[in-house]
Amino acid sequence: MSAPSKPPASPRGKAVPSSRLSRLWHLGMATGSLAAGLGTKGLMEISRRQPSQRGPIELAPAQMRRFTERLAQMRGAVMKMGQLMSMDGSDLLSPEIAEILGTLRHDAEPMPLGQLAATLKNAYGKGWESGFVQMQLQPIAAASIGQVHRVKTADGRELALKIQFPGVRRSIDSDIRNLRFLLTTFPLLPRDLDIAPMLEEARLMLHRETDYGAEADAMRRYADRVGTHEHLRVPRPHEDLTTPEILAMDFLQGESVERVMQQGAERQHRDLIAQLLVELSFRELFEFGLVQTDPNFANYLYDRPTRRLSLLDFGAAQSVEAQWVECYRQLARAARADDRAGIREGCEALGYIDAHTPREDANEMIDLLRLSGEPVRQSGAYDFGQSDLFERVYYRGRELFMDNRFRRTPVPGTLFLHRKFMGTFMLCRKLRASVDIHGMLEPYL
Repeated sequence: MSAPSKPPASPRGKAVPSSRLSRLWHLGMATGSLAAGLGTKGLMEISRRQPSQRGPIELAPAQMRRFTERLAQMRGAVMKMGQLMSMDGSDLLSPEIAEILGTLRHDAEPMPLGQLAATLKNAYGKGWESGFVQMQLQPIAAASIGQVHRVKTADGRELALKIQFPGVRRSIDSDIRNLRFLLTTFPLLPRDLDIAPMLEEARLMLHRETDYGAEADAMRRYADRVGTHEHLRVPRPHEDLTTPEILAMDFLQGESVERVMQQGAERQHRDLIAQLLVELSFRELFEFGLVQTDPNFANYLYDRPTRRLSLLDFGAAQSVEAQWVECYRQLARAARADDRAGIREGCEALGYIDAHTPREDANEMIDLLRLSGEPVRQSGAYDFGQSDLFERVYYRGRELFMDNRFRRTPVPGTLFLHRKFMGTFMLCRKLRASVDIHGMLEPYL
């Protein structure tokens, strides 16, 4: 065993709050910090901002840091919420605030060393240390569900152990109830919007993400589908060391895609990463029938010397029913051909509108989807680095949302597919990449 390394932020780590009341208290404190960071003026600005007001929203860094620290300490469902907030992919927040919020994608509080040792003992039994010749006690990653440690086994395998935070699985239902309480008690959403189906789908997805046996199975199936690809790598699970709380997998080298963005990688690397992820998204939906729906940037590692992209974290992998595959295929055809009637049919199939939706609202939704389909319609490479499409979609969508024009939510089974597609779009924008989406989509239509 190697000597323990000292984690940079919190040497001892912080235990996960476990009771519903304590988690509600932490969530309330986090929400209060965010509200204080915005201030009355900021809250009004966000709710009433016009599309012409393109500058970043200014927040108080101290309160925003306290907000992220609360979510990082809680882990679990509420930290997932913060991760999604951090992935807006635009210039809506000042660079300093975006950087603070972005830490939620990879910087959860690690568990205390005593809690880590107890978790390993519970999983592997007394004397578990004999199975390893080296273990890096400082986690190489810590996110909302667990933390990852690099190890070398007694039989010579280089592995990554993803160790689930104790109590996170038990806290999911209470977190979702707490989120629902806050969202419905305070005027944070349009009053006619029924969020119950979305929250229920989120609850089910989080339970799937904490089932490490199911994740190992999804990782195996996904690796089989990717096969031997020149630029893509998928780790294989190691069943002998995988338990309900620990997932053992191949250790893969690389730097996070987010770091590649920050360090200003050459255009060839940025374009390749974006092209690989777009192509993979199409294959997942139309070939695999299995989609990894978590768009967190930290789920991808890139090795510049070999130009290989490693795919991590399959807890959010979701099988897609054939009916939804065909629905998205038809919608993609309509978007590519700018077929307004076809787009309307897709909107109805996905639950955005129905036969009783007022004509004006239906037309607004169709217009918004047509706007979103700009990269699909454009023949040749679409330059995300030069495009302001995200801002246009964001501001128009927010305006319709605040005007209570979105009265329906998507079919629950498709909710996380939308998260995947939007996440891939934002990655392309963050990478400032050029991608021929029009041409890459054609073989699947």
